[in-house]
Amino acid sequence: MDRISSARETMIRDHLKARGIRDPAVLRAMEEVPREEFVPEELVEFAYGDYPLAIGEGQTISQPYIVALMAELLELGPEDRVLEIGTGSGYSAAILGRIAREVFTVEHYATLAQGAASRLRRLNCGNVTVLLGDGTRGWQEFAPYQAIQVTAGAPHVPKALREQLATGGRLVIPVGHHPRMQSLERILRIGENEFRREDMCAVQFVPLIGEDGWGDDL
Repeated sequence: MDRISSARETMIRDHLKARGIRDPAVLRAMEEVPREEFVPEELVEFAYGDYPLAIGEGQTISQPYIVALMAELLELGPEDRVLEIGTGSGYSAAILGRIAREVFTVEHYATLAQGAASRLRRLNCGNVTVLLGDGTRGWQEFAPYQAIQVTAGAPHVPKALREQLATGGRLVIPVGHHPRMQSLERILRIGENEFRREDMCAVQFVPLIGEDGWGDDL
């Protein structure tokens, strides 16, 4: 077994299953998507470590456990349409795309959006579409979404994301009053104007930049 395969096996066994990740579809996606393709070349040897890695523009690829946890909290089905805010390297979108029917992902930084789109095409992730834009506005064109995932910390839940969530849908988002310290929340839309919030765990994400998020001056 080569080093990458061994590291991937360790990730699944020690960082995911041992910490409570149980969804078979999530575990299968985490095993199938080559994480080493989504990190800078000089960091490939660290790709499967359970920690975030820098990907440029002050952004990171989240640690594998958090990627898997958020995907599991979304409770995805094979026919779901998913909105992701914060494409980054494209890794999380690729994971979601292995489980759901369609993934639409929005990235604030042009270099990351272009790199992710190219990478996802090369890896045949044909059901993932990347948009360069303000993620706090969501992506109205393809709404409503059965699941929405936000991979950056917000000061509050953006209004547009609530509105674009389908009834019965799940929104997973880090929320906090400090730009880099949040609580991971799951928002369930149970009616036209009725939502239920669940606090899952403490997390640390980069800030969500946008009209209904944090400003560019952070």
